[in-house]
Amino acid sequence: MRRHFVILLLLLSCVSSAVAQQATSNYPAKTVRVIVPYPPGGGNDIIGRAIADELTRRMGQTFFVDNRPGGSTAIGAETAARAPADGYHLFVASQTTFATVPNFKTKLPYDPVRDFEPVSLLAIQPYLIVVHPSLPVRTVKELIAMAKAQPGKILYASASVGSGSHLFTEMFKSQTGIDMLHIPYKGSGPAVTDLLGGQVSLMFSTAGSVVTQINAGKLRAVAITSARRHVTLPQVATVAETIPGFEISQWIAMHAPRATPREVIERLNGAVTVISQSKGYRERMLAQGYDAEASTPQQLAARIVSELARFGKLIKAIGLKDDGV
Repeated sequence: MRRHFVILLLLLSCVSSAVAQQATSNYPAKTVRVIVPYPPGGGNDIIGRAIADELTRRMGQTFFVDNRPGGSTAIGAETAARAPADGYHLFVASQTTFATVPNFKTKLPYDPVRDFEPVSLLAIQPYLIVVHPSLPVRTVKELIAMAKAQPGKILYASASVGSGSHLFTEMFKSQTGIDMLHIPYKGSGPAVTDLLGGQVSLMFSTAGSVVTQINAGKLRAVAITSARRHVTLPQVATVAETIPGFEISQWIAMHAPRATPREVIERLNGAVTVISQSKGYRERMLAQGYDAEASTPQQLAARIVSELARFGKLIKAIGLKDDGV
């Protein structure tokens, strides 16, 4: 009797393994949800929608974006971390979620390393210092001079507390000795809306969120944070031309919940790699100020560990504290 029971268990195990293998070999067999921890309109959302469109075309099933903003991206991250690890729930987020917020928030409902399976890097881009046209500055030098003459008077927007737009502005303030007042939002979309309306005067923003408004003359680009001027905005000076060595950029990547089958991760990584090398997609990214760039899951995992340490040191050095926003 015992022998028969053992044989039955082995048979069930084999059947289960065969079913699981068939499920991953047919992936994707249904609609895939792509969680983005910001509202529509921002850079992270632009990348999420672009990669979802490309995967839809190339993999034969619909990939749709589910925006889950708030909590300095923690709401979206928790949603993704707790989603079924079946390959039908993915997460597209930046280093804000994986490297800055974990160093900034004392209590988070997710762990950036333990709760996710890295899939691939998607894009990298520098930040732009953009101002409302009513702010009478056109260069970094003029901005520093005005901020020093009127300490605490310039209102700057950020996508959220601990976001890149917040952290890098604080780094800029620290290196230049100026004081500006922080106004945090729930995503770069709402922040850019208020910047366009003049409720705030300045923002460190990814190009994808503001390039259209810059080209239309609704916002003014003062400088770019890359080491060299960017091909899409060659007329915009780098911050480093005024502050030698100042260089920052944002990366956006795809993840899946921990324990998502390795075969699914590899299939998604292969698709993203092909997409990132396609001319049409690269041109689409470049038009938004991004450089399309893929990676292996292992390379992405190493980047996260490295930047967790890097931003931890930076946040401690400039004395940022969680204000509960």
